[in-house]
Amino acid sequence: MSLGGIALATDFALLIVAATILSYVARLLNQPTIVAYVLTGVVVGPIGLGIVAEDQLIEIVAELGLGFLLFLLGIEMRFEDIREIVRPVGAIAVGQAVLQAIASTAVALVLGFTLFQSLMIALATTFGATPIIVKVLGDKDDLKTLYGKVDVGILIFQDIYLVMALAILAVGTVDGVSEIAVSIGRVFFLMGVIGVVAYLASRYFLPALLRASAANKGTLFTVGIAWAFLFIFAAESLELSVEIGAFLAGLALAQLPYSTELKERMRPATNFFIAVFFASIALQMEVDQLLAYWWQAIVAAVLLIVINFFIVFGLFYSQRFDVETSFLGTVSMLQVSEFSLVLGALAVDQGFIEEGILGFLSLMALITMPISTYYVLYNRRIFRYVRPCLERLEREDTLEAQPVEYENHAVIVGYSRLTGELADVLRASVDEVVFVEDRAEYVDELAEADDGFIFGNARHGDVRQEANVSGADVVVSAAERVDVNRRLVEDAPEAVSVVAARTEDDAALLADSGADYVVVGRGLVGAELLALLETLDDPQVFDRRIEELNDRARDGVPRRTDSASRDGETDV
Repeated sequence: MSLGGIALATDFALLIVAATILSYVARLLNQPTIVAYVLTGVVVGPIGLGIVAEDQLIEIVAELGLGFLLFLLGIEMRFEDIREIVRPVGAIAVGQAVLQAIASTAVALVLGFTLFQSLMIALATTFGATPIIVKVLGDKDDLKTLYGKVDVGILIFQDIYLVMALAILAVGTVDGVSEIAVSIGRVFFLMGVIGVVAYLASRYFLPALLRASAANKGTLFTVGIAWAFLFIFAAESLELSVEIGAFLAGLALAQLPYSTELKERMRPATNFFIAVFFASIALQMEVDQLLAYWWQAIVAAVLLIVINFFIVFGLFYSQRFDVETSFLGTVSMLQVSEFSLVLGALAVDQGFIEEGILGFLSLMALITMPISTYYVLYNRRIFRYVRPCLERLEREDTLEAQPVEYENHAVIVGYSRLTGELADVLRASVDEVVFVEDRAEYVDELAEADDGFIFGNARHGDVRQEANVSGADVVVSAAERVDVNRRLVEDAPEAVSVVAARTEDDAALLADSGADYVVVGRGLVGAELLALLETLDDPQVFDRRIEELNDRARDGVPRRTDSASRDGETDV
């Protein structure tokens, strides 16, 4: 390897090591990792230690990082999540975009920026921090709440604005109004063409491809990466930005039952590219560029948090949401998004703004994102303090929370002949049964059944959240992985939980974690387990039967009288 190649590899390695260390610290402090990635570039780049410069390798990976950020954004965008509240969500999203843009422009003008600079700042600060908000609300198990669903819906609308803004900025500087109109029209036409191809593929091509690939998780990952690169290549060939192609690729996958598992499989790779992208933003700046408008950034951050609170709260309230929903939904939407840095970096590349404005946006993001993480985490506690001030706004005709997708339900992890029979028994005690299965051969059968179905591995948090494990009445797992079953049991402490284990030591660990009954050995109980679950409607009988079975297990009597499993075999 040449000396130049060694230098490239060394810089890249230092960047990744620094990003790893700082992201670990960020997780300890409950901070979004994106903040850590930006700080990585600050620490190791020209602003800080000056040991890493943006070289060709980092630049290439960073560009892919922007593409994969938009790919991840697209694959999160499931329109069915907001179908029942699309009208109020649309009104809030449009109102917020207009009013927040006006407020941001006014604040920037007051702080001494030119009109054009103020408009670019307003464009960059209109969007919510989708990955951060979704992650924090998911960790709080609030994505299924009314305010969580409204926030996700607003973010979906904002993400659509974002892609349109990226498409417009990608046109670059051109001369004349007619040339601008033609260039923008061409971009949107080509986006429409790619979008139609993506839609047709999601209907007629992707289901069969992913079904064949899902049997092997490595293949599923490869297909997902290849699909993203296919659209990135198509966008580049048509002289569009790579992020537009990547977004449409993710959007096509988002509407399929494989999307949650595919997203989890691809998350490590996408996070790697995203880390390099956000670190590279700071690598492009000098100290004087980052601090060129430091006091303006502080003032703007404070003013926009306050102004945007009243804007968003008023919009929520105008759509007949109650005071608590309006407050909780508002406080999630007050940070300057990481997408402000995306738009700022693209605007610098296209010559619309100087790097000092990018430094201004970066400082605002570094100020508001860490703060907002804490007030979103503690939003209900904060609401209790401010509730006396807001009670006068309470009214009767408010929108009621829609039922979550799965409620009063049982979750069964692993599909087989036995668990199918268990579902028949459980339907007498719960309103719905939800299967979680990651074997592709059962996708068609489960998707066509009346029961709920999620394709994915239950060890992934997003899969458990989608199944609403924490709200389940009964959790049954045929998986014999102790880590998976422990997470299931801990996520649903109030549920009746019956899980499998390979050894007595694993069984003891699961019992200590709160499992009601643990089946040890190869295969779940057949008639015994069916008889046990048939007593769910009588808690006293059920508890007595559980105690008898656990006593027998402690005395060395086998926990199962017979076994049944997938396809008649004993391996579940």
